[in-house]
Amino acid sequence: MPAADALSPIAHLDADASLLEEAARAAGRIALGFFETDLKRWTKGDESPVTEADIAVDTYLRESLSAARPDYGWLSEETADTSDRFGRRTVFVVDPIDGTRAFIRGADEWTISLAVVTDGRPVAAAVFCPRHDEMFVAAAGRGAWLGAERMAAGRHPGLTGARIAGPRRVMSHGAAADAGIVAVPFVPSLAYRLALVAAGRLDGAASTRGPCDWDLAGADLLVHEAGGRLSQLSGEPLLYNQEHPVHPPIAASGEPLHEALLALLDETLADRSAAQV
Repeated sequence: MPAADALSPIAHLDADASLLEEAARAAGRIALGFFETDLKRWTKGDESPVTEADIAVDTYLRESLSAARPDYGWLSEETADTSDRFGRRTVFVVDPIDGTRAFIRGADEWTISLAVVTDGRPVAAAVFCPRHDEMFVAAAGRGAWLGAERMAAGRHPGLTGARIAGPRRVMSHGAAADAGIVAVPFVPSLAYRLALVAAGRLDGAASTRGPCDWDLAGADLLVHEAGGRLSQLSGEPLLYNQEHPVHPPIAASGEPLHEALLALLDETLADRSAAQV
């Protein structure tokens, strides 16, 4: 892999995307070595699960990616955060296993999600689903790809008949039924859920429970490079590598559907908040 400072800006992006793709494949092999075994597991302070597989993948990724790009910062779900990343214009943003609960129970919809973020926005990404052998890759201004196929987000014009993957509390709300959306089975890996929007397999997807940088950064670039939109409910894009890497509710979809999907989420969340007052 060429040194980053020896490349033109476009070649640099391509090299970073290739670096992430290679690392994600190797990380997938490590994770599969733990899959459907008697895993050591424990619970983090936020009540989310973590396993020895998460830690092994995180260790490999940090060592290999940091060796390849020593001047990039680091932000990962499974590495203790430090202030070092604030002094770096460019950082790796990593989720070693997105969908750990699915991984633990032997389901297939978990991913390795990797991104390079520069000045707050993702510029290279790889999201890999090892159990389906699906590699989603993107570089800013260079398109988003599933294998050798360039991806394009769907062009569904409105909510009626749209295939939406989202939280059960949203999908079961009366407004969702009234809109005529087609609820699809829950996809436990948020990065995979969003990658399916980029691939046009889903018309839209959402998350309402404080998604973090590592859940979103890689898939954010996939969606945008596929011609879709991913935003918070205000319609504003997300910024990464900020002091607090947690985001408000988000939605992703093809462009024609996006405003209607945001309005639906806003309505369902407002109703639930009013019910709790």
